[in-house]
Amino acid sequence: MKTVYAFTVKDRQGNDVSLSAYQGKVLLIVNTATGCGFTPHYEPLEEMYKEMKERGFEILDFPCNQFANQAPGSDDEIHDFCTVKFGTEFPQFKKIDVNGETADPLFAWLATEKPFQGFGKGLKFAAMQKFADRNNKAFGDKAYIKWNFTKFLIDREGKVIARFEPTVDMQEVRAAVEAAL
Repeated sequence: MKTVYAFTVKDRQGNDVSLSAYQGKVLLIVNTATGCGFTPHYEPLEEMYKEMKERGFEILDFPCNQFANQAPGSDDEIHDFCTVKFGTEFPQFKKIDVNGETADPLFAWLATEKPFQGFGKGLKFAAMQKFADRNNKAFGDKAYIKWNFTKFLIDREGKVIARFEPTVDMQEVRAAVEAAL
């Protein structure tokens, strides 16, 4: 069985980083954007990181511009925005695609391990679904991720144990991370 440790990604400078470097840690892997309605998720993410990193928790941040062009900056501009506005200290990697033919293999695997189950119930969630469907139409069956700030929780053995859409309350994400630790 494949684990997250089988993947290599690029850091902000373009250097290869084997995810095996995070072996034994609980990971939250997130695709992000700086100009999204969910961008304020950076704040509770950083709070969790500061409070739990000593217990073996890491957040891996992958900026992506495939959702309404909400991360148009360079890797350095995105990093500067996140560190200045939200004080982020968790690792931020090179901007990637998470959908389509150019999707990063890590995100294709994550989404295959934990497929999309919907944004939730109610009018607000239905509107989000309609907007995401319109945006992701171009990716067809390779629309792995539906929107920015989709989060994947990885256990200490490198297996995907949960997927959280951006519409999931951050307290629920926190509780799941606590349980995995």
